[in-house]
Amino acid sequence: MSFEAFAASHGLIIKHLVEGKWVRVPTVDHPAKRNGAYLYEGDSGAVQNWAVHVKPIPWRSASVTEIDYDAIRKRKERHEKEQRVAQDKASKKAAWIMHNCVKGKHEYLAKKGFPNEQIWVWNDLAVIPMRVNGKLVGCQLISTDGTKKFLSGQRTKGATAVFDNKGVPILCEGYATAMSIRRALKAVKARYKIIVCFSAGNILEVAKENRDGIIVADNDTTGIRVAKATGLPYWVSDVDGEDFNDAELRTGANSAGESLLKLICNWRGED
Repeated sequence: MSFEAFAASHGLIIKHLVEGKWVRVPTVDHPAKRNGAYLYEGDSGAVQNWAVHVKPIPWRSASVTEIDYDAIRKRKERHEKEQRVAQDKASKKAAWIMHNCVKGKHEYLAKKGFPNEQIWVWNDLAVIPMRVNGKLVGCQLISTDGTKKFLSGQRTKGATAVFDNKGVPILCEGYATAMSIRRALKAVKARYKIIVCFSAGNILEVAKENRDGIIVADNDTTGIRVAKATGLPYWVSDVDGEDFNDAELRTGANSAGESLLKLICNWRGED
């Protein structure tokens, strides 16, 4: 299989193949964003679709009959060292950003149904701190039009933001979805521990440490596929393309909360 076909099979859209460096590209699931990346080096390469992959997926040409394992090991060690340096730099930048944030309202949240909600804001960007085992590793920056970015080089695998009210773990992709889950469960007086995973692919990683939890999935191909892959119970809207935020705004907090509480009770074996 050619590299282009391999990349396409993982949902990447490549118009002009560039060799020798990581290149960000759109994906079939998110054609308006650069939600994928690839590295092509002639006889080898790798691809990553952040909606489904927590780490790059390697590729090598069928014409390669002998593998230089020593070269591979050295390349891996070099890459890991560069990655550690980049992650440390991103962690420090995230700390600097958080130190310079102010709490305030943000147009992104207003569009998602939370006009009076306060959030960390820096340079007109909504800032969501991302942590692994309590350590700040980076942040998600959201513009007023909803464009989302991470800091260059930051760690995203296993990184989360948590709303903890001592309830069942509830894993979801986005921050606005988490806020709707919180509002809906407050409406039905239920406890929660909402874990924002920032991508469908990262839900798979975070689910490994939360086997007593449930998934709130987006009703799209990737969201449902990932939810099923976790092996955990999952909630999904009955309307194509909706996430929980969409459903909660459409049906109201009480109705959305009751539908989610029903899944939680069934999972716990409660009436």
